Amino acid sequence: MTKADIVEQVSEATGLTKVETEAVVDGVIFYIKDSLRRGERVDMRGFGSFFVKQRPPREARNPATSEIVKLNERFDPIFKVSKLLKKSVNQSLLRGF
Repeated sequence: MTKADIVEQVSEATGLTKVETEAVVDGVIFYIKDSLRRGERVDMRGFGSFFVKQRPPREARNPATSEIVKLNERFDPIFKVSKLLKKSVNQSLLRGF
């Protein structure tokens, strides 16, 4: 499913135009990204949590050349699925929808 598919389905379900729906979807995505940039956690009950995880600097090895490469500290955006969503997906896929 693409963003356009989501916009179309939400538009049909809510009665909003596709332009209005796309603005809402873009707004949600913008504010999730903005919160993560500030290091804030975003919790969506029944869906999951977005947060930033700090990765310390470390040494890694290039498997092709065996050369040691130094990796800098970095911050990775992480999404953790809620138990409710995980349960719902498992139940529906086990039953064949």
